[in-house]
Amino acid sequence: MAKILIIDDERSIRNSLREILEYEGYEVKDASDGVEGFKIASEEKFDIILSDIKMPKMDGLELLEKLKESGVDSQIIMISGHGTIETAVEAIRNGAFDFIAKPLDLNRVLITLKNALTNSTLVKETTILKKKVLRSNEIVGESDAINNIKSLIEKVAPTDARVLITGENGTGKELVARMIHDLSPRNVKPIVEVNCAAIPSELIESELFGHEKGAFTSAIKQRIGKFEQAHEGTLFLDEIGDMSPSTQAKVLRALQENKITRVGGEKEISVNVRVIAATNKNLTEEIEKGNFREDLYHRLSVILIKVPTLNERATDIPLIAEHFMKSICAEHRIQVKTFSKDALAALKAIKWTGNIRELRNVVERLIILCGNEITEKDVKLFASK
Repeated sequence: MAKILIIDDERSIRNSLREILEYEGYEVKDASDGVEGFKIASEEKFDIILSDIKMPKMDGLELLEKLKESGVDSQIIMISGHGTIETAVEAIRNGAFDFIAKPLDLNRVLITLKNALTNSTLVKETTILKKKVLRSNEIVGESDAINNIKSLIEKVAPTDARVLITGENGTGKELVARMIHDLSPRNVKPIVEVNCAAIPSELIESELFGHEKGAFTSAIKQRIGKFEQAHEGTLFLDEIGDMSPSTQAKVLRALQENKITRVGGEKEISVNVRVIAATNKNLTEEIEKGNFREDLYHRLSVILIKVPTLNERATDIPLIAEHFMKSICAEHRIQVKTFSKDALAALKAIKWTGNIRELRNVVERLIILCGNEITEKDVKLFASK
């Protein structure tokens, strides 16, 4: 049953609304002014707050501001007289869900309440999903190397500093990039990923900057590139060391000027993106070989994060294996299995050439092929090279 708080200095309106809403099955409380309403809203949780704008002691706009500042997450609907419509519009700009003009229309009230409850449900579901995503992007481990990376991420994430992430394949470089994005002010916008090694060199510029219709034979319509898609968000350039020299030059210009030009176009388009890059190559060696631009390297590497191999953080292997156990069993909709102490020791003893990616595959294999408790014998049998 949805809970509604009515705040209005007119007793007749409070009584009328209470009678209607209780008849519709809502649980209702009321207050005669903003001060009393704020006190009640601070002490109890309401799905919806209906508040008049013009009230003694504290008007509706001041109440709205105080409710938002105090973290009240109720959907707030303002009630306004004909002379305060502009004020009601201002209230919506400041976070109110909607406003209802006086004299109150029953159908309008009920429809607005229904819409507010739907919106409230969507907001809660979105919050839950965001928490799940944040948990799925969490870096698992308590080794010194991983704790240092987590600490660095917490310092770097709130800024717009560019980050270069290095490390072997399968170490979790993408996870680091996503965690930086999730903890940044840009997390309301997307993180857009480009795998520079997976896209043919003749198509990478179109992928990054987009193209105009007719720019080349197969360009049958305009395409928006990854830089534009990531506007006000984060652009993750994975395997940046595999980017062609000509594309490197254009990326450098985009980073210098915060502008891009679509392939086949002439108009400059302003973009506001935070760039995070990753590579499994030694870029300083690639610079010496002439394969990577030194000026681009310095643009990208404001902050350097080196992700250790799994063998360098072997103490984290039991935690990571348990983490994969829970997530994989949930994916397969089966009961969570357990590792024996000897099984975890056996996993720690393995030399992981494929790093975390390889460990995940092994854990999934053990879950599918073994009994409810995974033993040392199982690990030696199914995790062998």
